[in-house]
Amino acid sequence: MVETQLFTPGPSGQIDSSPSYLADYKKLYRKDARQAGLQWFREARYGLFLHYGLYSILGRHEWVQFRDKIPVADYAKLKDQFTADGFDAMRIVEFAIACGMRYVNLTTRHHDGFCLWNTQFTDFNSVTSPARRDLVAELAVACETHGIGLCLYYSHGRDWRHPHAPNNDQWGGHARPAYEPPEPTYAYGEEHDLDRYLEFMQDQIHELLTGYGPIAAIWLDGIAVPLSGDRERFHCQDLYDLIHSLQPQVLVSYKQGLLGTEDFYAPEHRLPTSADAANQQGHAAKDAKKPREICTTMAPGSWGYLAEAKGKHLTADQVWTKLQEAAAQEANLLLNSAPLADGALDPEDFDTLLQTGERLDRDNFPG
Repeated sequence: MVETQLFTPGPSGQIDSSPSYLADYKKLYRKDARQAGLQWFREARYGLFLHYGLYSILGRHEWVQFRDKIPVADYAKLKDQFTADGFDAMRIVEFAIACGMRYVNLTTRHHDGFCLWNTQFTDFNSVTSPARRDLVAELAVACETHGIGLCLYYSHGRDWRHPHAPNNDQWGGHARPAYEPPEPTYAYGEEHDLDRYLEFMQDQIHELLTGYGPIAAIWLDGIAVPLSGDRERFHCQDLYDLIHSLQPQVLVSYKQGLLGTEDFYAPEHRLPTSADAANQQGHAAKDAKKPREICTTMAPGSWGYLAEAKGKHLTADQVWTKLQEAAAQEANLLLNSAPLADGALDPEDFDTLLQTGERLDRDNFPG
């Protein structure tokens, strides 16, 4: 297993030496680490998204547990097949750079609760699987070595495993699969304690920000759940403050903006309109001054590996159009290419994205 050094801010609250991805922003970093991170993000323009987990083994969408109503215990058996034999962090980062990308975002823990790092707060992780590997650590080393940003996706509002995560009786937004009979491992009624889930998430995010070197962003997902009820119960501002206290350059996003205090907004596929903002209660459409990032995916209809999408992925011209659309809206493009079951990059996207990288070298970014 790859080890990384503990990343600790210096006495001034900033890191003693700037992260490698901020090498071009050292002067600003010494003055204001957060502003250095924001300036880097605005100029980064383009990143690689990787949705990888147990759902990749089935190849039927990252929501397969929810859609097929797979019981928690049955879904957990997929861990016995998780080898990650094809996951090569250095190759992934070198590929991203060749494609013209300046950061990589990995799903550290999706809605199914399976973690890709050596977390001490659940044994449902890659280190206790046949892979015996900490994939976050490996990617952290590769990103720091090559000087590109590492962003960490973390499913926050939605969790289909933890006993005390939001339940369907109090929350919408597809909080849990509609199990019938009810899932026996979930806590219900007076036994359910959302604070236990919030503590679990805070502990895990603390791990990610103190054991894996410099992190460029924490990218939270599952916003539809807190938006369906009293979002204040999630104490998200406390979480944001913790994140910033641990690594001052780290940027926080929560999709289209849960509170409006996020460092950047990251809506799916397009920027929301004012009408969308009214429906989704998000902030991205109302706050154009804040950095924004549009995330979209190479395979239609899925972020995780989808076998039936073979032959239907975006072409190089379509990727270029996505870059043009993002640039026209002064937003970054975070483009998802789902690794295969073994963690290898999807060969269908390989040449396409390399061609786009060559075009960026030749023609520069559109817009």
